[in-house]
Amino acid sequence: MVTLMSQENMVALVSRTGRHLQRYNKGRRQVVGCIPYRYKFTNQTSIEDAGDLEVLVISSQKGKGMLFPKGGWETDESKIEAASRETLEEAGVRGIIESELGQWSFKSKSHDTYYEGFMFPLLVQEQLDFWPEKNARQRIWMSVPEAREVCQHLWMKEALDRFVSRLTSQQSAEEQARTTCAIS
Repeated sequence: MVTLMSQENMVALVSRTGRHLQRYNKGRRQVVGCIPYRYKFTNQTSIEDAGDLEVLVISSQKGKGMLFPKGGWETDESKIEAASRETLEEAGVRGIIESELGQWSFKSKSHDTYYEGFMFPLLVQEQLDFWPEKNARQRIWMSVPEAREVCQHLWMKEALDRFVSRLTSQQSAEEQARTTCAIS
């Protein structure tokens, strides 16, 4: 028996390697990443409280800490393409990338150099069983406070705080608009 699979569900099981295509700005390597998230209840679209929101963290390849997926932004891709690729390679998830949370300058923990990091929220739509770094990393869904506690990078914690603040303010604005429409 032969099973046909759609190519859109196929994933190369090898991560990009090497730094010959890496982007640099004033000597700083540019990296991009995502904060993959979902709501605990599949039909939910807003955050009732921080406990309803889950974020996906992955284990570090070099240490014992946890972090959000991120990696080098290469010259042959857009920032969003790089963020999507890195998240797929490291965490095995795909979804909708939302607007950029910001830019951070940080010092590498393993190299004596500074990097520029860009982060995006990614609303997860698909979690794969097989992905390029499946055997090199663990992925764990957890609450925002748990993720903030275990995340090893201060700049990623700041991105998480900015993301939660954005979600909260968007939902407050939506509720206020609904209230205004109901009163009219």
